[in-house]
Amino acid sequence: MRELSGWLRGAVTLWLAGWAAVHLYFGGFGFPEPIGMRSLHLLVFTPPLFLLYPAFASGASSDRPTILDWAWAIASAVPHLWVFVNAGAVADRMEYVDEFTTTMIVLGVTCIVTMLEAIRRAVEPGLAWMVAGCLLYMFVGHHLPGVLNTRVFTTPEIIESAWLVPTAGGIYGPLTGIVATTIAVFILFGAFMQGSGTGRLFSNLGAVAAGRYSGGPAKVAVITSGLFGTMSGSSVSNVITTGAMTIPLMVKVGYRPAVAGGIESAASVGGALMPPVMGAAAFVMAEITNIPYGDIIVAAAIGAVLYYFTILAAVHFEAKRAGMEPMPLSEIPAWREVLADVHLVLPIGVLVYLMMERWSGNYAAFCATLAMVAVSLLRARTRMGWRAILSSLEAAGLTMAPLAVSIAGAGVVVSALTATGMVVAFGGIIKELADGNLGLLLVLVALTVLVLGLGIPTTPSYIIAAAIGVPAILELGRPLGVDMLQAHMFTFYFAVIADATPPVAAAAFAAAAIAKSGPTITSVHATRFGIAGFTVGFAFIYDPGIMLRGGIVEIVTATSIQVAALTLITSSYAGFLLRPMGVPLRAALGIVGLAAAFAHVMPDWQRLLLAVGMLAAVAAWQQFGAARHRTA
Repeated sequence: MRELSGWLRGAVTLWLAGWAAVHLYFGGFGFPEPIGMRSLHLLVFTPPLFLLYPAFASGASSDRPTILDWAWAIASAVPHLWVFVNAGAVADRMEYVDEFTTTMIVLGVTCIVTMLEAIRRAVEPGLAWMVAGCLLYMFVGHHLPGVLNTRVFTTPEIIESAWLVPTAGGIYGPLTGIVATTIAVFILFGAFMQGSGTGRLFSNLGAVAAGRYSGGPAKVAVITSGLFGTMSGSSVSNVITTGAMTIPLMVKVGYRPAVAGGIESAASVGGALMPPVMGAAAFVMAEITNIPYGDIIVAAAIGAVLYYFTILAAVHFEAKRAGMEPMPLSEIPAWREVLADVHLVLPIGVLVYLMMERWSGNYAAFCATLAMVAVSLLRARTRMGWRAILSSLEAAGLTMAPLAVSIAGAGVVVSALTATGMVVAFGGIIKELADGNLGLLLVLVALTVLVLGLGIPTTPSYIIAAAIGVPAILELGRPLGVDMLQAHMFTFYFAVIADATPPVAAAAFAAAAIAKSGPTITSVHATRFGIAGFTVGFAFIYDPGIMLRGGIVEIVTATSIQVAALTLITSSYAGFLLRPMGVPLRAALGIVGLAAAFAHVMPDWQRLLLAVGMLAAVAAWQQFGAARHRTA
């Protein structure tokens, strides 16, 4: 991203901050009608991307956009401005029936091309290629054989489906709607949390809670990244924010750079799983499923804790095995430093309360944001003046802009897959390969999400995979009582952890840059530390107790199974429980852990006894061996 200077820097700052403030106002007092709101959102946040992001990396050093950048920015604004001015007519027109004029064709092509270029520059080239590929498929699909064959689409039909069909998908579809409304206000809440000093609170709390223990910096990274995830929901943002502090500390106490980067990226990825402010994909889930967001964060809570428990256990075992030291006492803040900022948790409580009371997400986030500003005034060290407020608004705008175009691109992909029937075809292919086996189907859907994660961000990959895989999961899972929320939570978890899995892992690549290690080996370590994402994802389907469903016995049993199984698995790959272990014992622990997590043909009580019994037996054996060694 360019570092703008002079009057242009001030103008872009005021533009982004001003429109972010407008979105906050809308969150509290009501939004314009849908097509007007969606076109306005893209109108104000797409053009700045061409000024902030150069066409090529070599241009990042320049602090001034080129004439071509300005031309792209102006061209990107024109179609959205036309739709905003004519919002009433666009909303009233009959899709595919009313005339799609030459003017509309020109504006539609301009909108699509500029959106693709904005995605390529500011988000991910892979997503731009996927969107372009889907549109190309609509042009040539009728020439392809077999399941890939489609009906003939005319050029106006293709442009209209991608651009001006707001009810079904495309650039102004429901996905853009949820980003322009609820997600935008939650992004503002996260930015104000950061601006008020809540990040300092989380950092200090992590250091105080874990810094005094073996491998302290790594545990601090895990706790801090999880807390930061409640603010941003962005794995790369979490890595950059917390990794700059935690990765050098981990290397300093003895972790290899690639391992330190892997720990940080695995922990940062999990931020999108952490209630109450999960990633943008969780809000999209609420929109797609019509399930209240409050229900989603309740269902996700235990799974998020299990994810971070597993990373902490893995870090602990590795630190013990390597004999690593805690953080130096001089670098651990005193409790009074934590307590000096503790009042900043009150707005988070406001948010959770309003969400649990079933207030709308955007209004809850609006109230929590105002509460954050008010609460920050209680102490001088957290007080938000006008500069801090302006900086928070600008930070929110900088986050909203790339997300706006990436979600618009995902809307085009969904529209193309729906219009061509590929959603049904892909779902049919996966179902046919699964041959009626739900477990195999889940593996195939998980692999689909991980493959999508190679080139596109979490939210678009979740949207596309949910459109393809969720209907098949619901069909084959009907005998087990699998419902909509379970199927979507399964898909969501794999979309999140795809950010840390090789060969292309955005979070791991960002951590590798800080750690000065190889990106691929860093992503391998991130995957092994984030192994809980794989087991917990399947548990949403087979052990719904972790979603707080059923009685207390079912919830405690399901959670205990996962805790014991994940402890076995992490102990196995770390090679340590109470003492270092040889290969045979590590293999035995790993096999029993996988059996406890995935052998759903066994009754729950047997899986729990198997996992707990194995842990107890190995712990007793190692304890007995240590005592015998001391006696000798």
